[in-house]
Amino acid sequence: MAKLSSINKNERRKKLVKQYAAKREALKAKANDKNLDETERLVARLKLAELPRNANPTRVRNRCATTGRPRGYYRKFGLNRIELRDLGNKGMIPGLTKSSW
Repeated sequence: MAKLSSINKNERRKKLVKQYAAKREALKAKANDKNLDETERLVARLKLAELPRNANPTRVRNRCATTGRPRGYYRKFGLNRIELRDLGNKGMIPGLTKSSW
């Protein structure tokens, strides 16, 4: 089980990303628009830099839904490898079967 503070910090980041998503997208579009004047693009980049760092989606860490473990995460299931194996062996994940040959 991951530290509760780490899980909560990640949840705060997710909330900030969601809050600033539209503003961030608009500023990025302005900054990358080649048709605009160079000064307008520079102003857009400066405003983008003023946004909170945790509003950047790359700062959000994928974590297991049950334990909060950050490593060995499977996007398709939202679980880490250990939980995936345990729940798969118990038959709790529909369509997942243990391989044997």
